[in-house]
Amino acid sequence: MDDTTPTPRTDTTPSEPAADAPAPAASRRPSPGRLAVVALAASALLGVGGLGYAAGAAGSDAAAGGTTSTSSTQQAPSTTFPGSPSDGSGSSGSAGGSTLPELPGGTFGRSSSGAGSTAATADQQEGVVLITSTTTSGEGAGTGMVLTSDGLVLTNHHVVEGATQVAVEVASTGETYEADVLGYDAEADVAVLRLEDASGLATVTTDTAEAVQAGDDVVGVGNAGGTGQATASPGTVTATGRTIDVGDESTGTTSTLSDLIEVDADIVAGDSGGPLYDDDGEVVGMDTAASTGSADVTGYAVPIATALDVVDQVLAGDESGGVSVGADAFLGVQLQDTGSGAVVVGTVDGSAAQDAGVSAGSTITALDGTEVTGADALSAAVGEHEPGDTVRLTWTDASGSSHQASVTLREGPVG
Repeated sequence: MDDTTPTPRTDTTPSEPAADAPAPAASRRPSPGRLAVVALAASALLGVGGLGYAAGAAGSDAAAGGTTSTSSTQQAPSTTFPGSPSDGSGSSGSAGGSTLPELPGGTFGRSSSGAGSTAATADQQEGVVLITSTTTSGEGAGTGMVLTSDGLVLTNHHVVEGATQVAVEVASTGETYEADVLGYDAEADVAVLRLEDASGLATVTTDTAEAVQAGDDVVGVGNAGGTGQATASPGTVTATGRTIDVGDESTGTTSTLSDLIEVDADIVAGDSGGPLYDDDGEVVGMDTAASTGSADVTGYAVPIATALDVVDQVLAGDESGGVSVGADAFLGVQLQDTGSGAVVVGTVDGSAAQDAGVSAGSTITALDGTEVTGADALSAAVGEHEPGDTVRLTWTDASGSSHQASVTLREGPVG
């Protein structure tokens, strides 16, 4: 088998991914017997992204009742996000409305590793990192893989989505680092991190040469349950080319994860971003999703070749095909769209908007002289800028008084 690792490029030039303005927070919980994208998740500002999906899927056995998509890939049952705790809803549009209990620290998922898991061996921990992402409303846990000795790390986008800070611990040594998100592809659920001031790190060995096939023996490794300990879950590939539809009740949108490897390994919350090893100890996939609350566990992984393609694109500064590179500019407001300006329902502590005096009840009407007609217009206007840019903000406060101020846009949460 060929061993491949991406080579960082020195000509990377981060460009300007569009930044969505945040809206009020909502948390997402997985339902037993459903699919869950397996990061332990905290609630986060919408529009900046919730930290980690907690998806539910009707039925835990993706092979049962599966259909064939137009691209000839098998499709697992559709998944949905149950509503936030504050909206009083259970699960909408799919069978079963129960939810997993909230774990300590505001995270959701199983409270321990899967029944089929054991402590990862030294070889299985090599190149594996444990990730803690901090959002404006909590923390979430996931896993990552070290690709280069100077700290290039691969993980799922949903592990770092909405993060304002990302901390990483090397599983084998306990060394800790802060991490910057270099870029991501939300549709592929892939993100690329760079550990600050890292050197001499052990890396994973990836295999893109041989196709994964049903019947192959595999082992999924990750931060199961967010315990801070790497565990290993052995299993077998049951299918390839799987597609999962993931719906988000809070926004009414549906996203799709395509061309996944399906396994019967006991992948659980916290494993997201971890390696799926073949029987040679080489990485063939990235743990991403799993069924929960059922005796028949079904896990899903992004093929490593797919993930490495995103890595190469991010390092090249190429934002085509849905890839975002670099940090988003961030004003720091929570918005309600009324159709006559962007109405502020809250501001993020320490943000440019808060420092300028914008408060709940204010209506933002212009940015750099361009009229703002609503939340989408403000998002688009901010997205034209980079962190560090100074812009002229115009708003009216709750009493109707007009204000203008020059504000410096900050680096925002991961989109």
